[in-house]
Order: sequence, then C-alpha cells, then structure tokens
Amino acid sequence: MNKLNKLSTFNGVQGPVLTIVMDGVGIAPDTAGNAVSLAYTPTLDRIMKEYPMVTLKAHGTAVGLPSDDDMGNSEVGHNALGAGQVFAQGAKLVTQSIESGKMFASETWQTLIGGVKTNNSTLHFLGLFSDGNVHSHIDHLKAMLVQAKAEGVNRVRIHILIDGRDVGETSALEYINPFEAFIADLRDESFDIVIASGGGRMKVTMDRYEADWSMVERGWKTHVLGEGRQFASAAEAVETYRAELGVIDQDLPPFVIAKDGTPVGTINDGDSVIFYNFRGDRAIEISKTFDAAEGEFDKFDRVRVPAVLYAGMLEYDGDLHIPHRYLVNPPEITNTMGEYLANTGVKQYAISETQKYGHVTYFWNGNKSGKFSDELETYVEVPSDVVPFEQRPWMKCAEITDKLIEALEAGEYTYYRVNFPNGDMVGHTGSLLATRCSMEALDLQLARILAVVDKLGGVALITADHGNADEMYECDKKGQPKVSKDGKYKAKTSHTLNPVPCIVYDNTDAKNSYTVKADRRESDRQFGLSNVAATMVNLMGYEAPDMWDESIIEVK
Repeated sequence: MNKLNKLSTFNGVQGPVLTIVMDGVGIAPDTAGNAVSLAYTPTLDRIMKEYPMVTLKAHGTAVGLPSDDDMGNSEVGHNALGAGQVFAQGAKLVTQSIESGKMFASETWQTLIGGVKTNNSTLHFLGLFSDGNVHSHIDHLKAMLVQAKAEGVNRVRIHILIDGRDVGETSALEYINPFEAFIADLRDESFDIVIASGGGRMKVTMDRYEADWSMVERGWKTHVLGEGRQFASAAEAVETYRAELGVIDQDLPPFVIAKDGTPVGTINDGDSVIFYNFRGDRAIEISKTFDAAEGEFDKFDRVRVPAVLYAGMLEYDGDLHIPHRYLVNPPEITNTMGEYLANTGVKQYAISETQKYGHVTYFWNGNKSGKFSDELETYVEVPSDVVPFEQRPWMKCAEITDKLIEALEAGEYTYYRVNFPNGDMVGHTGSLLATRCSMEALDLQLARILAVVDKLGGVALITADHGNADEMYECDKKGQPKVSKDGKYKAKTSHTLNPVPCIVYDNTDAKNSYTVKADRRESDRQFGLSNVAATMVNLMGYEAPDMWDESIIEVK
C-alpha cells in the first residue's frame, strides 16, 4: 500500500487545504472577447495581483495529448490534476493503435467485422463528426472505413453527431462535404457506404452524467429506429435547419437520411455498431443503451432492441466495464493523489454540480468509479439545472459554495476539492454576455470561500483545467478577435490553448516555511496541471511521491 511520508522540515498548514478548479478559465490578452477580463471580478483580480501565481500549461503534451495543437479538456485536465503525472490519453492511444495495426488485429475488431460478413449485415459507425480531437477525430473514422472495405465488409452506414463546440460553431459543412467525396471514392459495386442519420451533439445521443436521458432517447430513435424528419443528404439537413431555426451546429435537431421515404440505415439484428468517440463522459449512456439486454434498461422505451455486436473506441468506465467490448485499451492511470491520501489516512471532500461532478471524482481518481475509502472520502453532487446554460449562467455555484462552506466549518476533512463549471459550460454557449455573468457569479463565491479559509487558518490553490471563457470570439494569429465583412465578431464555443492561473492563497504563518517557485511560462519547463498534486500534498506537510511531477512550492 502506497503511503505518503511526512516532510522533515514542514508540518503543513494547520487548517483545511483546498483546491478550487475554475473550469474553463484561462489567461488570455485583454480583448473584446475575453469574458474573464471583461467581467467584474474584484476577488479574482485581487488575488491574482496580491498572491503568488504561476501559469500552468493545460493543453497538448502537458495533458497527454498528441501535440500542442490539441486543446485540453476537462477530462484529461482532471486526470493530470489528480494523478500528478501525465499519461498518454485517448486520441494519442487511438492514433497509435491504428498506425501500429493493433486495433485491426484486436479480437473486438475481428469479431465485429466477422459478424457482419457472416450475417451479410451492416457495419455502423456512430460518433462526433469533426477533427476537434476532444471526443473524437474524423481521421480515426476514415481509417476504420478504409480497413472495413479492405477486409471485405459490403455495407456501411455512418451516423454523424454534428460538433460546433470543439470546432467552429457553424463548420458542419466543412466536414460533411469533403467526407461525402471521401466515401464516394470508396463506394463501388461491392462496398455500399452512406451517411444514414445525424443531429447536433447537444440535441442527440451525447448526454453525460445522466443529466438528460431524453437526448439519448432522441439518438436511439434517430440512429436505430430511423424515426425523424427525413432528408436526402446530411448537407440538406444542415442547410434546412439553419435556414428554419437559425441554430448553431451543436443544437441542430436530429435528421434521418431516406430514399423514397425509407430510411437508408436503421440498425437491425445481426449488425455491428462502433461508437468511435475516445472520450468517455458522453459515450457512457449510449453504450449502456446498446449493451443492456431486453428488460434490463429503464431509462426510456427503446421500442425495438436489435441483437447487435456493439463496441466503443475505448472502455469508457473501467470499473463498471462500459461498454462490454472496446477497440483500444485505455491508459492505466495509477498512483493518484486520491489513492495516496486515502492510504495515508487523510480525509477528503469533493464537490461539484452534475456537469462536473464526475471530474472531481471519476476523472480526478484516474478514471476510477467509486472511492478509495468509504470511511475517509465524501463526494457531493449538486444537481445541475436542465436548461440552456446561457439562461442561468450562475449555474449552481452558490449552492456548491453553501455546501462547501458547511463542510469546511465542520472541520471533519483535511483536503477539499471543488469544481465550478461556470466558465466552461456557459463559455460553450458562445454567449459573451452570459459568460461574463457566469464569471461574476463565480467571483462572488470565491470571496465567500476565501473568507472561510482565512477564518479556519487554511490555504487554497485556485486554478483551472483549461481555457474557454477567455476567448469567446474566434481569434487571428495575433490573438485578436476576427471581424467578419459585416463588422461582427464570430462566436467561439470551443476550448482555448491558453495557460491557466495557479494562485497560492495563504495568509497563515505556514507561508513562511515555503516559497512559490518562479513562473516558467516562457520556458520549455513550464508548469502544467500535473504539478498541482505535489503542491497540495506539500501544503499538507507530506513529501510528494517520486513518480509525480514536481511541486510548485519549495519547502525551506
């Protein structure tokens, strides 16, 4: 059992030690699209000015992604925060598996391909349709289509979930039109391949944390049953909905591709289905829906449950084994902060609302469901509102703070962690006004929390998992918002490549026992999210394990 050793020269802070994750709050130039700097945030402004702060790299290789062109996300971010180490993540694992041929040699791939060949049935691909590289990558889909044809599959149907969130908010046709040309080149007398259905990612299929099962139900009806408004092509569906509803891509209603009034790609007995997203949070519910046998599913009436071979790109939940079949083994994240603290007997408290509850628990703990110790850990979920976040941009930050303060004042725990989703979830809506409001609501809660931390003689580390609210408009290469021909800014709904703040808030005498290292933003050795875990255990008076990345503080 791995335990932490006490520091010889520092007993740690006597009060509570707290990590505050301001989800989606990055550091960017002060532009017309920076909701973080535009918002009235006196508390955040003050602590960034008056307390030691370093910047953390929160994207690309710093969180295990293939390159520094890849945006960070909340999942890999919380993996790094909680593990104190960087592990190769989904996109990188899948790319390596495809390039090495391991995916296509796997038992799962061979079983699914063999099934459709034996049954003379259809191979279906379902997933997020972009190169955002946060949930999926279209190149992975293309590689599997080419391989399926090479292995003698005769019929393929593709069900596309339109992005507009991790990529441009109205970029759907930039993916659909070239892809139609790509599959047209693959199509011949022995290889029947078409797009069969689709819809916006925030309307169908990709719900998470069981916040809105109706999204999954709409997806099931669309992809499996072929029920819904019919169009001749995906491009026609997108153009029609845009003209009629004026919605951005992520909110496009579901659509079914049909010929002569008949859906071209319902999912039937004997078919094989691959959900090609590599990220787990928005893949779990649709996987449960496919995996559950007749009579073992109660979330909605599936109407018809085809006997299919279903596989995910990865195992999205390693403890609950969701899905039953998967193509690529996930990273084995070990020696996490939560595990070490539990083994050492340190009591922990984690809290967020539904939208990010899994991040301060499951992802923080290395993609592990449940607790390391029921006796030492308490996890609290505040139910999120099921409304568009731009309509209630304050989300549940006040309720989270109420419960956090209650726990802090009870004095039962040593280590606390909290995630406030505001900057990320509201930032994804593309509304600058709402995101400014979300930041101001968060700032009010920071003031409440820090006052209690002071009262209890504690310390707080305030950071984020990636940027989002810091760039609400698409930017040019100089970091300035792009202006269209009509003089308007174009909303940005995706994460950013900007660093995030890491502020050490300590008004206790303990601060005399350590120094905060100098910022390394312009250095090849820039601090990253994985440096937080060692910092937190140091503040509690413990040595960091050797395999963790270094602490941001230097104990005297």
